[in-house]
Amino acid sequence: MGSQALQILRQGVWASLTGGWYVDPHQSTFSNCFHLYLWIFLLAFPFLLLVVAGVYCAVIAAFFTAIKAVNFRLHAMFDLGEIVEKRQASFTTDPNRMEEGEEGSGTHDGSQRAKAYSESLFEDSSDEDDGSDMSAGSSLGSQRRFSSDDEDDDEDDDSSSSTSCYSPDLANTGIASQPVPPQMPSPGEGEEPDTVGSSHSRIAQRSASTASAKTHARVLSMDGAGGGSNNTGTLASTVLPLPISSTPAPRPLTISKSDLEARTVHSEGFSRAHHRLDSLGGSWAGNQTGWRAGELLEEGAFDLDHESPHESQENTLMIEEKAKPKQYYRFWLLPGKWLRVRYDRLALLALLDRNRRIGENVFAVVLASLVAFLGFLLLLQGFFRDIWVFQFCLVIASCQYSLLKSVQPDAASPMHGHNWIIVYSRPVYFCLCCVLIWVFDLVGHSDSMRPFTLYGVTFFSAHFLLCARDMLIVFTLCFPVIFLFGLLPQVNTFLMCLLEQVDMHLFGGTATTSPLSSVYSLLRSILVAALVYGFCLGAINAPWGEAHVPVLFSVFCGLLLALSYHLSRQSSDPTILWSASPHIHDFPVILLHQQLCDRYLNFNKETLHSDLVMCPLMAIITFAISASTVFIALQPALSFVLYILAGVVGFFTHYLLPQLRKQLPWFCLAHPVLRSREYSQFEVRDAAQLMWFEKLYAWLQCVEKYFIYPAVVLNSLTTEAHTVRKHPMAGMKLLRSSFCVPSQQYVTLCFTALFFQFDYPRVSQTFLLDYYCMSILFSKLWDLLYKLRFVLTYIAPWQITWGSAFHAFAQPFAVPHSAMLFVQAVFSALFSTPLNPVLGSAVFVTSYTRPVKFWERDYNTKRVDHSNTRLATQLDRNPGADDNNLNSIFYEHLTRSLQHSLCGDLLLGRWGNYSTGDCFILASDYLNALVHIIEIGNGLATFQLRGLEFRGTYCQQREVEAITEGVEEDEGCCCCEPGHLPHMLSFNAAFGQRWLAWEVAATKYVLEGYSISDNNAASMLQVFDLRKILITYYVKSIIYYVIRSPKLEEWLANETVQEALRPCLSPSYVDSDPTFNLNIDEDYDHRASGITPSSFCLVYLEWIKYCNSRRQTPVESEKDSPLVTLCFGLCILGRRALGTASHSMSASLEPFLYGLHALFKGDFRITSPRDEWVFADMDLLNRVVAPGVRMSLKLHQDHFTSPDEYEDPVVLYDAITANEEKMLISHEGDPVWRSAILANMPSLLALRHVMDDGSDEYKIIMLNKRFLSFRVIKVNRECVRGLWAGQQQELVFLRNRNPERGSIQNAKQALRNMINSSCDQPIGYPIYVSPLTTSYAGAHVQLRSVWGGPISPHNIYTWFISSWDRLQKGCGAGCNSGGNIEDSDCGGGSASISNNPAAHPPQNTASSIPQPHPTFLQPSMGMTPASLVLSLHRTSSIHGLLGQHLSSSQLSFSSSVALPPADRFCPSSLQDNPSHRASQRGLSLGQGSGLPYEALYSKWSLSGRKGFSGPAVMEGDGSASQSIRTQVRMHASLPDLLINKIS
Repeated sequence: MGSQALQILRQGVWASLTGGWYVDPHQSTFSNCFHLYLWIFLLAFPFLLLVVAGVYCAVIAAFFTAIKAVNFRLHAMFDLGEIVEKRQASFTTDPNRMEEGEEGSGTHDGSQRAKAYSESLFEDSSDEDDGSDMSAGSSLGSQRRFSSDDEDDDEDDDSSSSTSCYSPDLANTGIASQPVPPQMPSPGEGEEPDTVGSSHSRIAQRSASTASAKTHARVLSMDGAGGGSNNTGTLASTVLPLPISSTPAPRPLTISKSDLEARTVHSEGFSRAHHRLDSLGGSWAGNQTGWRAGELLEEGAFDLDHESPHESQENTLMIEEKAKPKQYYRFWLLPGKWLRVRYDRLALLALLDRNRRIGENVFAVVLASLVAFLGFLLLLQGFFRDIWVFQFCLVIASCQYSLLKSVQPDAASPMHGHNWIIVYSRPVYFCLCCVLIWVFDLVGHSDSMRPFTLYGVTFFSAHFLLCARDMLIVFTLCFPVIFLFGLLPQVNTFLMCLLEQVDMHLFGGTATTSPLSSVYSLLRSILVAALVYGFCLGAINAPWGEAHVPVLFSVFCGLLLALSYHLSRQSSDPTILWSASPHIHDFPVILLHQQLCDRYLNFNKETLHSDLVMCPLMAIITFAISASTVFIALQPALSFVLYILAGVVGFFTHYLLPQLRKQLPWFCLAHPVLRSREYSQFEVRDAAQLMWFEKLYAWLQCVEKYFIYPAVVLNSLTTEAHTVRKHPMAGMKLLRSSFCVPSQQYVTLCFTALFFQFDYPRVSQTFLLDYYCMSILFSKLWDLLYKLRFVLTYIAPWQITWGSAFHAFAQPFAVPHSAMLFVQAVFSALFSTPLNPVLGSAVFVTSYTRPVKFWERDYNTKRVDHSNTRLATQLDRNPGADDNNLNSIFYEHLTRSLQHSLCGDLLLGRWGNYSTGDCFILASDYLNALVHIIEIGNGLATFQLRGLEFRGTYCQQREVEAITEGVEEDEGCCCCEPGHLPHMLSFNAAFGQRWLAWEVAATKYVLEGYSISDNNAASMLQVFDLRKILITYYVKSIIYYVIRSPKLEEWLANETVQEALRPCLSPSYVDSDPTFNLNIDEDYDHRASGITPSSFCLVYLEWIKYCNSRRQTPVESEKDSPLVTLCFGLCILGRRALGTASHSMSASLEPFLYGLHALFKGDFRITSPRDEWVFADMDLLNRVVAPGVRMSLKLHQDHFTSPDEYEDPVVLYDAITANEEKMLISHEGDPVWRSAILANMPSLLALRHVMDDGSDEYKIIMLNKRFLSFRVIKVNRECVRGLWAGQQQELVFLRNRNPERGSIQNAKQALRNMINSSCDQPIGYPIYVSPLTTSYAGAHVQLRSVWGGPISPHNIYTWFISSWDRLQKGCGAGCNSGGNIEDSDCGGGSASISNNPAAHPPQNTASSIPQPHPTFLQPSMGMTPASLVLSLHRTSSIHGLLGQHLSSSQLSFSSSVALPPADRFCPSSLQDNPSHRASQRGLSLGQGSGLPYEALYSKWSLSGRKGFSGPAVMEGDGSASQSIRTQVRMHASLPDLLINKIS
């Protein structure tokens, strides 16, 4: 703990104050000295050149350019440069004989060995000095082959002898591949055999990193000691011979440190060779005249400390363990000129930060030069004096130093590790502040700026600008403290927040989702404001009478309302708008970014098409109303009527109705007054019913948004037209806010009317400007209210929870801190910054500003399955086999359900009042998810879902209990329990609910999901009888699939299969494999000690014959028939595969479950030669054995409910068929599992192997689609933002890695654990984080039934055509005798058909009418939905065919579109056809949630005659994925009757 605190103080606090400089004891002395002198240079250099600013800026620019260029070149050298390894150098006393060692002469062997040993010794010393010892721990880049150097370089290099011990890493470097020189003596003559490669002076390698190159060639030079050759024979026995081979041996790509150290084990005899430092020193002293000075310096031969012989020998033994060959890089200066660089990448990264691209280096140099120029400019102009000059120079030095070696991690960094964006924060903010200081000073001393007064405050006067300048000067001097507390975000976050706040508060925009989104949103608003301001300015300058409104002003009002409506309907993300274009398929990244499927793109297109009609219509109506002078003629009564109407409707809609629908209205009543139909149901079985108060709420919002507030704004614009030029953005902002979030407008409007009309009318500017300013003020006041509620709730003494000892220690210090807490709250509300508790304690600090989205990076969960893992990994380690990864799919399905219904449910009031940035928690039996609403538009909502663990921690369970338990039964009042009034809360319950940072918004919120049941497989297969039942169903399932397969005839005629199964026809054939067991195999013949064809037929022949009888073309199924033989062979193969996968022949349960799970996931390992015939057609495994394993598990599950039911072959066959059609049985790692869940498959089954926290269990997972009931908990959004910010600061900057830290302990009043665990990983630990997902109101069926469909050109055209057809049929019915209006309206329905006798005799239609099979919705068909609906409306006979399935209301203007179905979703087909699987996988993204118009209908097929053959229409239930089998039964003469009816 003490070392961690010291590290935080050194690397966090001190580095933040200095801009990144601190003394790191883990780095080399050179690195620390370089940092110190660099910091002193940057700090003191401005003092040396106080007169000449140009010289200072030029020197700084040159200095940074040189450092960045060298750093960039060095990293490029490490990436692609040459590394040279020196294994042994030549050494002699004669300078003229320096190159003789290359010939491998034995005369100089001793001196060569001494020189090599001294080189390794000195290299170690130099390596320790330059920090290269850290490179052993790195694992970088790929390695390349060795390459020889040029001959010209040989003269400059002194490493010209080979290594003296064999290393496998060097066996393939080309040394051993050279021929043996003739003059080389044999090893028996006393010469060492490894002088073979002495003709090669060095080995060069191109490597991605120094570390990789140094580890792969880590060998020791152990060729002798002293200066003579007497020790050669002594050491010959300790040296391993170097193999001579022309073929290089294979080398591993990576080598561990332990392997490298193990390769030096053959140097044990080296310590007996008397390698003393004193003898080495003598040799070196006597022969140093023969060494070249360049060699001496290059080899790092520095002075050695004099040691005693004993100490020398001990140190020698220690050095032997670390000795490595010489390595250096070639740093090319000029062509043909290069320097040796003995440095590695890690040491360079510790010295200077890396800029990977040239643009980053150029930008850093420009920033450093700009900091120097602006800083020196302010110094010369005299803004700083006395000690503040030093402080300002300190700020300049910290900004410049951060560009060379930044603070990592910074207090404002949102991520672990190196953050390259945060490097530019200090210089950018410094330049921005300096420019503002200079501009404010320049403008303040000039008279060019004209000030204006608002509410008695004069803005942009000389005094105002000079005060702002002085505040900026103080702010700049406080940079070290500001960056220490992390009050300024990184640059991209600052840009996003600034643009978002400007767009939201000045132009009425919505929240943004990225920096690009914020730029796009603001530019869009500015463009619209400039467009409408031109018309406004033209109208104001025109002559204007008292009772007359100019035409240009009416045009301005119409455009303002229409464009504001259009902007409110569009998302701030430009990719969504682009996704509606025809070029969407050219940009698949957009689909991945927003997870928008085809139908939601259709909703986006519907919005655009609707705006194409509504915007001109609204503009025309507004123009007509404005030109009618109604707003002038009815003044002043009209204004007060509109204010009162807006206040009354808003109070009733947004306060009274939501309070009556809450679980605890006003925290006094125990039950909601307006209850949904599902409130009293114990288990919800259907979708939520639409209630009358929900319709009332939706219509009141519609009246409020489209009538009341537009009238208020237009009334103010007309009556105050001459002042509109001063604030052209006010009208657009108010209109867009009323369209998007009308829930808070009535409070602002009522306060503005009362305060400025009655209290202080003299202060009022104009009502429009008052309303505009108060809307901005009230948004900040709401934030302040939420912050104060959070703080007071969190630190309330009677419910505070101390999660650690620090909390108890910090509690007393929170009392004096409370004096500044209110000031901090006001500051944080003004700048939209979170107020976070320090380490989860009662002490609060302000964090840096954040957007509504909060998290800077787009993190979302990536599921691990078989589509993104290697096959070997799947078979061996089974990745993703933990509960969290497998359960994340249910949160993904929940996200799809919310995408379908969230926006509509918000507009129906099912989540209570809402606004931008609100957070909700959805709690169910096992699902607990936090929903963060980021953007709210007019008809759309963008949100992000964060799913928590199913089996959470103890703290999470306590908080889940707090939000799920009711307080209605509480009868306490202080210390006694007197009870409570009927349907009322007790005093304690009412008091406790008011001191929570959350409230229950709804208790029965219904969503479509899956009920999950998991059974322990060990308990279901513990006894042999249960395993025998499973094996029996396994065999029967194999028989079912082989007989049902359409390739059965092909398999029976296959010669390879017949030849392999011919021995089975022998009456004496017995398969006595050890896998078969009497206890689990029902057909086991104990007399033959195996399974015989006779025993097999005795048990399964009846089932084979029945399955064969259900085929369309039965084959021969007698005992000796090829069919029975094939079934026998496949059943033997399947059971043997199960035994092989179990890896054990024992009868224990664990191997059996292991093998069953291996076969379930498709791991079939055919090891017996008798089973290799199955490779003749892999479909025998994929479509027979594999589905048989999975189906047997389902049948075994059903056996517990009805043990004797499946003994009847008819029932068993129908059960397998039904399971195959309605259920998906697959491994959870298969991508088809995810696709099926997202496609709303009715039932799914899987066998899960869970290896988590020491547990090793097998579970049978059963999923059934149903409607789930959730509790909706609304959480104080400032509580969520504050806790998230606290966790980010604690884990990233303060480096608290304690998994049981106090900040994540449970606090029921704030749901601290649930909120903190929902942070982005690795800060939190959610099991699923969804991408930003947009929900559209048009996707909600019930809301469409209330408001109708979108008014688009296509829908208008369709409505006119339908109305014309109905009118034509109605008129025709009056002319027909015996007809009536009802019959005509249904277009010749059942009544018309029954009144006309058959014109043709009956005929068998069983073969003529196709039987439609169960279908699965496909996105692309031959006929588009629009053309299909158009044909349905334009054909008069279709209404009769539809009968009562499609009523006239469904064919009206707001009708749903029936999409035609396609092929059924079938697991086997998905596994067999890759293209079909790809289409189904695309379907899971595009058709997963089920839309109102995506009900499944049978296919209409046009016959050759004018009628229809085989129509069968079903009404959909909103699910686009259920497999539905339809049986068409129609009278045979129906086509002819239709022809007669049409004629």
